[in-house]
Amino acid sequence: MPLAELPSSEVLRHVVDVHCHPTDAPSILPESMEKLGITICAMSSRASDQSLVYNLAKLYPKKVIPCFGHHPWFSHLICLRDNISKEDHYRELFSTSRNEDLEALTTLLTSLPHPIPLSSIIIELRRNLQDFPDAMLGEVGLDRAFRIPYDYDASPRKLSPFTVPIQHQMAVLQAQMDLAVELHRNISLHSVKAHQPTMELLANMEAKHGTSRWNKISLDLHSCGCSSEMLKDIQRRYPNIFLSLSTVINGRSPNHLSLIKVSDPLRILVESDYNDVDMCAEQSWNMVCTVADVRGWTIETDWNENSNDPSKWGAVRRLEDNWERFKVGNHSVNRKK
Repeated sequence: MPLAELPSSEVLRHVVDVHCHPTDAPSILPESMEKLGITICAMSSRASDQSLVYNLAKLYPKKVIPCFGHHPWFSHLICLRDNISKEDHYRELFSTSRNEDLEALTTLLTSLPHPIPLSSIIIELRRNLQDFPDAMLGEVGLDRAFRIPYDYDASPRKLSPFTVPIQHQMAVLQAQMDLAVELHRNISLHSVKAHQPTMELLANMEAKHGTSRWNKISLDLHSCGCSSEMLKDIQRRYPNIFLSLSTVINGRSPNHLSLIKVSDPLRILVESDYNDVDMCAEQSWNMVCTVADVRGWTIETDWNENSNDPSKWGAVRRLEDNWERFKVGNHSVNRKK
């Protein structure tokens, strides 16, 4: 899909990219950050990039909302017990019944680091979130499709036969989400081939923390790939659940157009999911245009600061208002089950 032409800077500055990975790039040029015309929510995903997101947010506090957390692709690098050997942790995590799997695990063990205790992960996560009043939890989630590579940073990656057991992913995720609820922090959630476990997760979190406390925070289903019926059911049950879509992920399938159609219009957000900060504005704007087209919303060509009539708002103002609602949280608990 060709990229749409960017609007004027006075319109663009109201766009929020709710999910991107700029620190995944080898480096970020200062001039790239200086010319960035939107606000970005910069995600972390593993132990090595928490500090990178932290430092980027410190350098550019008006443009970067930091998001701290551990992605399910790296959840195997976290152990649930403090005193466990590296070999015991990975052998317990990756069951091997076939000889070829045993050989694969032996090879994989040589490249895997010593696991970090979940207790230590939560201590660092708490510190980072508390250092930034607007920080979010992200990227975290569940993924039943990802196979562990022998070397994540190699190109191309050679994949092992192993996936992270969903029970382990869930334990790591719930500990992080419990902290988010405690600190009243919003969440960017990844869910791939894990629709039923995700539904169970949401129900368990509400039951554990209570409806009122759970609805104080917002949760974004990032680059959501669920069915239209599932999204309608989720948003009917949970007033704190938002939807964000990206061209790079969701644009592969027309399903995202159906999701835009059926979503609560007050809970749609846009994202780039890009690791090149120079592309975040263009990719996010492309999704703004897609949302506007599907919903039949106009797109602002200039900005009227005194526009107080929501019926006359264009897509940018509507999406910005959705973002403000997402940020604030404290959602109404009056809904049908």
